[in-house]
Amino acid sequence: MRKIPEEIIKRVEKLREEIEYHNYRYYVLADPIISDEEYDKLMQELLELERQYPELVTPDSPTQRVCEKVLDEFKSLPHSEPMLSLDNTYDENQIREFDERVKKLLETNDVEYVCELKIDGVAVALRYESGRFTTALSRGDGTVGDDITENVKRVRSVPLRLRKPITVEVRGEIFMPVEEFEKLNAEREEKGEPPFANPRNAAAGTLRQLDTSVVTKRNLDCFIYYVVAPEKYGLTDQWTALQWLKEVGFKVNPHSKLCRNIEEVIAYWKYWTENRAKLNYWIDGIVVKVNRFDFQKTLGSTAKAPRWAIAFKFPAERARTKLIGVTVQVGRTGTLTPVAELEPVQLAGSTVKRASLHNFDYIREKDIRIGDTVLIEKAGGIIPQVVEVLEEFRTGEEKPIVPPSTCPVCGGKVGKIEKEEVALKCLNPHCPAKLKRALETLASKNALDINGLGEKIIDKLVDAGLVKDIADIFYLTPFDLSTLGSGIGQRTIGKLLMQIEEAKKKPLHKLITGLGIPMVGEKTAYVLAQHFGSLKKLAQASIDELMEIEGIGPEVARSIKEYFENPKTKEIIEKLEKAGVKLEQESIQHEKTLSGLTFAVTGTLKNFSRNKIEELIRNLGGRVVDNVSKKVDYLIVGENPGSKLQKAQSLGIKLLTEEEFIKLAKIEIKGQQRLF
Repeated sequence: MRKIPEEIIKRVEKLREEIEYHNYRYYVLADPIISDEEYDKLMQELLELERQYPELVTPDSPTQRVCEKVLDEFKSLPHSEPMLSLDNTYDENQIREFDERVKKLLETNDVEYVCELKIDGVAVALRYESGRFTTALSRGDGTVGDDITENVKRVRSVPLRLRKPITVEVRGEIFMPVEEFEKLNAEREEKGEPPFANPRNAAAGTLRQLDTSVVTKRNLDCFIYYVVAPEKYGLTDQWTALQWLKEVGFKVNPHSKLCRNIEEVIAYWKYWTENRAKLNYWIDGIVVKVNRFDFQKTLGSTAKAPRWAIAFKFPAERARTKLIGVTVQVGRTGTLTPVAELEPVQLAGSTVKRASLHNFDYIREKDIRIGDTVLIEKAGGIIPQVVEVLEEFRTGEEKPIVPPSTCPVCGGKVGKIEKEEVALKCLNPHCPAKLKRALETLASKNALDINGLGEKIIDKLVDAGLVKDIADIFYLTPFDLSTLGSGIGQRTIGKLLMQIEEAKKKPLHKLITGLGIPMVGEKTAYVLAQHFGSLKKLAQASIDELMEIEGIGPEVARSIKEYFENPKTKEIIEKLEKAGVKLEQESIQHEKTLSGLTFAVTGTLKNFSRNKIEELIRNLGGRVVDNVSKKVDYLIVGENPGSKLQKAQSLGIKLLTEEEFIKLAKIEIKGQQRLF
């Protein structure tokens, strides 16, 4: 092992301390003392030193916030003490009754309360050892939560090092600021994905991402409000604990208030009911807590909630207006979304002219008609939606809202791809509205893996009219790409064209996956490639021939047949062939050492990526499933296994280490390189 110069070790540690201090100034105190450029220089120096000396990389290094990882699954871990939910009320009389119950149980009228804003986010538990961040858990069921440590590292206001070297567990709320929430929903609607109903769902969905880069992009934030076992740190009440949390380096909400009695609590609630729209994050009420910890201990908890705290919720804001029309938007996935066109009305500080109608089932259930007088409210305080029809205002001239029978963009058929789906979709796989999503599918890792053909370049290519179908990707020239504007230099163009050239040689099942055939995923694409051996033979297959293949039922067979009967598909296949894209499967013979066996995989493997080990198992005659059941013969277990391991053990399923799997499969690993 090489010896690292002492001055390098000291410089790395010094950089980490400086960067964490500036993170604290910027994200916690909102009082930066250096410019963004100066901060970036410090970070770049640390990144470069850690690149030269990877032995120095530690889990709490600031560089780990920007280091992208793709997780296999989330492990479950027990909470040190239960994370209880809160009882809630919307009523002043009930909050006074809560006060009376507290005083009666404590046998005193001298009770102070701490009022905190109730953030519309996700509750988390954070653990620190000697001042260094180690673990983050979601609430889960209150006794066991998911280990979301890697994702929480990407939340900038969560310190990786505290300002004191203490071992502590704290709890708080991770949330999505309003501007980030609005930006995310605008992007989702553009892609044809359903918008998040509120910031809480958006934050929860973000923290459940296996790709940490998604979390980094969404700029989540965090407030801490609770110390586990506060007596260890000499803390006697909640108000003092909030000040202490800030001193050791946590971001604490500045709007909390110590109230001497319940009337001050009600006044605080009334103030924020009127002023909540001024905040850059959404709140749905306040949390009222008995201040003294000895009082909290005396009051105790029920099975579900503490008796010493309650959520005092805000009433929903609504406005009355008239629905004057309905437009239908077609998103990136082909989803048809009805949008209400309204007579302008003021609601929660803004003028609303349009509102969500969710989907056509929702319209039918609510019996919403054009010309109706309706009530609207902002879901999560953000997204206007129609919530109620005021039938007493009907005149008889209202008109039913009829779902479209054809796509408003391409004129193709619309319907539901699966029976249980709610949303109507354009069923034409070549609808222009779906082209950007189709290109993303083609370029994805599970398909042709065209590194560099990301969302931004795809948007530019389509908007410039350079790509009108997925085959056009293989006809791009350096000149075409150079016309896309700033940010796409000669080096980027060269790399992208090289990636596109490499994509022409990818295995047939990767191409079939990339075509985006409705109801055909990666595994079905692999089976089809193995069975037919060429794209042209697959294109000519009848429904009966398709249904002879194990796992392909009538709906999937019909979807495949309709896709290849589409004239646009035939045109695309001709263009792919002319461009030199490989349309036939390589005839590689594999010894079927795993024939008849079913496998599942958990954890991180040394020699294989998840996709590649699954591909290898199928090549060797085995079957791979995502979920553990009695039908599974073996579970392959890597490092940091998830909940599949516990389930497999409970079912008595045989466990294989990676080395045992290699021996069973009779394959050879050459050297120390990762094979796939």
